[in-house]
Amino acid sequence: MSTPPSNIFAGNPLDRAGDRRNDPAFIAAMAAHPEALALSCDAAGPVLEDGPEGPRLVWTPLAQVRDGAIGEPVFLGLWKDAPVFAVEVADGGAPLREAAMVLSPADAAMAGTARSLFDWRRRHRFCANCGAATAPACGGWKRVCPGCAAEHFPRVDPVCIMLPVFQDRCFVARGPSWPPGRMSAPAGFIEPGETIEEACARELFEEAGLRVTRVGHHSSQPWPFPSQLMIGLVCAVEDDAVVLDPKELVESAWLTREEAADALAGRHPTVIAPPPVAIARTLIQAWVDGFEP
Repeated sequence: MSTPPSNIFAGNPLDRAGDRRNDPAFIAAMAAHPEALALSCDAAGPVLEDGPEGPRLVWTPLAQVRDGAIGEPVFLGLWKDAPVFAVEVADGGAPLREAAMVLSPADAAMAGTARSLFDWRRRHRFCANCGAATAPACGGWKRVCPGCAAEHFPRVDPVCIMLPVFQDRCFVARGPSWPPGRMSAPAGFIEPGETIEEACARELFEEAGLRVTRVGHHSSQPWPFPSQLMIGLVCAVEDDAVVLDPKELVESAWLTREEAADALAGRHPTVIAPPPVAIARTLIQAWVDGFEP
C-alpha cells in the first residue's frame, strides 16, 4: 500500500511527548534545558528569516525570548531529545497562509501547531463552566479553572471536504466570497452524532443537490485557521444534476480529467484551481492521477 501524500501543515517532525507533558516537573526541566529552542509567532503567523534555501522559521534560545513573550511558552515537543517551544509575540509574524507556501513542510507543520494553540489560548482565557480565569497546564496543552476545577483542552473541529465524481468528470464550485473563477471542492463541518460519510452526503446534497453513492477517504490535513481537521474524500454521486444553494455556492463546473489537469497547471480558460496550501488541490490531483472512491 502506498503512503498517502503529506498535505501542507501535516508531517510535524517533533515528538510531542504527550505522555510526559502532564508532569509539571518534566515541563519545568524542559523549560530550563540549556538547549531549549523557541519559535516566535504572532496572531497572524510565524516570524521568519531568510535561509540558504529560502524563508525559514527563526529559532531562538528559549531563555532569550521568555521575557518578551505574551503568556507562557507552549511546549511543542522534542527534536532529537532537545525541547522545542513556541512563544507568542505582539508582532513581526508573517501571515501563515503565505508563509506555508514558502516554508519547508516541517516548518509549516510546526508553525501551524503553534498558531492553533495560541488562537485557542486567546479564546479560552475564561472557564466556559463558571466564568473564572483559567490557568495554563501541561506545557500549554490544557487550561485549568481554579474556581470549579474544570479542565479545558484545545479543540479540533472536523470538516469533510469532498471531490464529487460522476462517470469521467469531477465537480468543483465557487463560494460567494471567492474571486471569479476560483473553484474548489465543497466542504462542511461534521455535526454531533454524524459520521464522516453521513456529513459528506448531507453537505453535498444541501449545497449542490447531489446524492452520494460511495465515499473514499484520501488523506487529511490539519488546518490552523483556527483549528480544523480537513478530512479529504473523493465520492461518487448518482447523477450530474446540480442544484446550487446560492448562500453556499454561486458557480460550479464538471471537469474531465484533462480539464482538471489544465486547471491545476493554470491553463484552463475559466477555472482557477485551489492553491497548493489547500487539500482540495491534493484531491483534484489525486483524481487526475487515477484515484477513485
